[in-house]
Amino acid sequence: MTESHDPQLLKGVLSLLLLHLLAERESYGYEVVQRLQAAGFTDVLEGSVYPALNRLQRDGLLGTRLVPSPNGPARKYYRLSEPGRRALAESTAAWARHVAGVEAVLSRPLSEAAGHEGGH
Repeated sequence: MTESHDPQLLKGVLSLLLLHLLAERESYGYEVVQRLQAAGFTDVLEGSVYPALNRLQRDGLLGTRLVPSPNGPARKYYRLSEPGRRALAESTAAWARHVAGVEAVLSRPLSEAAGHEGGH
């Protein structure tokens, strides 16, 4: 996936993506950005990921630990907390409902009259 993503759509789903990635394994911030980019979200920048990670941590959904780095300052590793696991399950279910609703609308056939002015 190399096309860019709508920033507003991404903003709405970024927390869900972060929770899911951190449920797979703990990671430090830059690694999370790399994992998102490897998944096709090439336009995701650190400037949007770090504030989201900090918010999730502040909300108690993530825990952290500092790990010494051989190449500079210690790295802050993020991991899912138990409330984070519950939030991930709830958010995943909500996302599935949202996607199903969008697909239900988008799968409807468009009539020829739909493109004409005044057509109802």
